[in-house]
Order: sequence, then structure tokens, then C-alpha cells
Amino acid sequence: MADPWLALEIGVDPAERIAQVGAAHTAFLTGATPQRVREVVRRSWERSMPLDPEGTPPVDLVDDMLESYRAGHPLAPVLPIFRDLLGGIAQDGAHLMAVCDTHGRLLWVEGHPGVLRRAEQMNFVPGARWDETHAGTNAPGTALALDHSVQIFATEHFNRRAQRWTCAAAPIHDPATGRMLGAVDITGGDHLATPQSLALVRATARAAEAFLAGMTQVEPDVVQVTALGRDEAQLRVGGRRIRLGRRHSELLVLLVEHPEGRTGEQLALDLYGEDRLHPVTLRAELSRLRRVLGPELLDSRPYRLRCRVRADFRTVTDRLERGDPAGGIAAYSGSLLPGSDAPGVARLRRLVDGQLRAAVLAAADPALLVSWTATPAGTDDLTAWEALARALPPGAPRRPLALARARQLAREYGFPRATSLQRRAT
Repeated sequence: MADPWLALEIGVDPAERIAQVGAAHTAFLTGATPQRVREVVRRSWERSMPLDPEGTPPVDLVDDMLESYRAGHPLAPVLPIFRDLLGGIAQDGAHLMAVCDTHGRLLWVEGHPGVLRRAEQMNFVPGARWDETHAGTNAPGTALALDHSVQIFATEHFNRRAQRWTCAAAPIHDPATGRMLGAVDITGGDHLATPQSLALVRATARAAEAFLAGMTQVEPDVVQVTALGRDEAQLRVGGRRIRLGRRHSELLVLLVEHPEGRTGEQLALDLYGEDRLHPVTLRAELSRLRRVLGPELLDSRPYRLRCRVRADFRTVTDRLERGDPAGGIAAYSGSLLPGSDAPGVARLRRLVDGQLRAAVLAAADPALLVSWTATPAGTDDLTAWEALARALPPGAPRRPLALARARQLAREYGFPRATSLQRRAT
């Protein structure tokens, strides 16, 4: 069976495939179902459909904002690894090496000056947003969307400006928590549509994770909990990585938040609410969770964890309590168990998001506001978009986008008049 993440099967004529997929792309834009297109590409086109196929991705960060943001990014220490493994081909006059964050913002784009100039024509530059939401189907954006390495060939790109290029990208994860940190990409011509290019970015991503693991102090007696931006929590216990089901994820988060312990009745209220108490079901869930964790890690009467725990959502709030909003947003990868409707989890989710939002708004730092408005919790935050527009100087590339988004949200929320900021801008 052919590898679905590879763009071309062996023996396929690239020119013929470009024409075939290009015709399918044109038909898709008119409402037809694309034929003979990879499933991964078709689904990405569907996600990209609201975009203008002739547009250019926006630039979020420039100058000092960009320098400050990427200097503090977790992938900054890995840059020598990227350059060592990919720098050679990035200087050969035919390729680019790129690294992006988890929101698809390009942090570094390196290569031959002539290739860089051509890439600038489609805003493939540091600080630009190349997630699918802003750039459509492309290797780094699609790799982030699917959390999988992928190759995107020529006319498979949703944006026609990118169809001269072929790229391969792989996501990079924090080895301690499993949280996605970004992606590494190589971009060039049609000759990149080979198994070797995809294998190369996969190997580079694994090398980056190994390097980060070497930097991380190993604490074998600490349980690592990752629950931000995902519906099912991930646990790291010793050398084991465990993905929990949804209900066990909710129970674990509630136990982490209450290290002093919870009675069965308290947990039932947090989990089900007053109208749906299920004490027998709760006991069964806790019994199954104890088997997953091991009897030595979960106590009863009251129910509590008998271990040291590091949880990503607690990292966010701890940094905020220390007056470090930049550290808080760097540790934030999305809302806490966003698919959960358990009352206790929903309260905690609002608390974490609310504290982070308040700290970012109070700081009035453009880089922090850009990061917040890029999150699912911040993308519809009218106040944050207005604050971003105020914080950016006139002429900043991001300011028109911030003003336009603020106007759009004001209309959607039914505000009859533009705010004073929007009136001044017009």
C-alpha cells in the first residue's frame, strides 16, 4: 500500500501529476468534488476553502517583536541542529529550511539569497502565518493540523502562489510532555517529491526531540500531565507514556487541581453536576483509573494522587502568579480539555483562560497579544484584538489585520457603532 504522506508514487511523471492535480484544484474551487487527489490533500483543501487562493499569508511578527519571540521559543536552542542537518541543502541554491511554531508562525527561514527572494513573493518569511487557517494546504501547516509528517507537492498547495514549490515537514514535540512545539520544513522544487526528503525532515524532527530530551532534567518520581489543547490527557510516568480516555482525563485533572484530595461526592459533583450524580459509575471509573496509574499512585478516602505531579495547566498559572505573562503564554497550548463539559473541568478551564487573558491584556505587549489572538480562546476576543491594534505602531504589517478583525467581531457581536479606536483608524 502506498504511503499516504508521500506526494508521488515511484514511476509517476511529475509534470503529468502537476497538470492532473491542478485541474482537480480548479474544479474544486468551482464546487466540484476533486478526483484522483490524495485524501490528506482533499481534506486539507476542504479546511482551506474559506481562504482566497490568490492571497498571501499575513505577517504576525516583525523586527524586535520577532527577535524577542523566537529568542524565547523552546525551539531556539535546537537551531544549530536544524542548521547542521538541513543547512547544507538550504544553501545549495534550490532549497529553503524553515522552522515554525505551533501556530504556524515561521520563526526561521534560511537558504540561498536568490531562493529567499522568490519565497518572499508569497510571504514565506519569518513572522508570517503558515498554518492552514491563514495559508491553506502546505507542508508545515498541514503537518501541524494533523500532527504528522507530510509532503505537499506543487499544485497540491491550496494557494496558487505556493504551487511553484514542493515541501516536506514534520512536527516537533516536547519530549517531556508530548506537547507540540512546532514543525521543521524543507521547501524547494518538484525534485523534493521523494521518500528521501520526507525521511530527512522526520529524522531532523526526531533529532530535535532527542536534543531537547537531553536538556530536560529527568525526574523519575514525577508524573507529567499534558491536558491543554487536547480532549484526552497524556500521562508520562517514569518511562511510560499513557493516553487516557476522556473521563479518566477529567478525573486526573480534578485530582491534580485538588492535591489535598476529594471525597467521592465532591468528585461526582465536579464530574457530573448536581442533576446527574452517578456514584456507582464514579467508583467504577476511579477503579479503572487506579489500574491505569498503578495502586501506589492513587489513594482513596479522600481520593488523591500520591505522587509529585507537573501539569501543563499548572505551569501556566504558576508563571502568571510569578508575574511572568510571557512564560505563561509560552506554556499555553490551548484550553484545558476543550471538549469536556464536566462542571469542575469547565470552571478550571475558564479560570486558566481568564487569568492568562487578563495578564496578556494588562501587559499590552504586542507579541503576547499576537500569541493570545492566535489561540482558539483568543481568536474571537474583541477586546484583545482592539488592544493589539492599539499596541501596534502605525504602519506595522499586523495592524490592518487587527483592525479588520476587530471590526468584524464588533459586527458579529451586534455593536451598532465602531469603537473609538476603529473610528480613529478610519
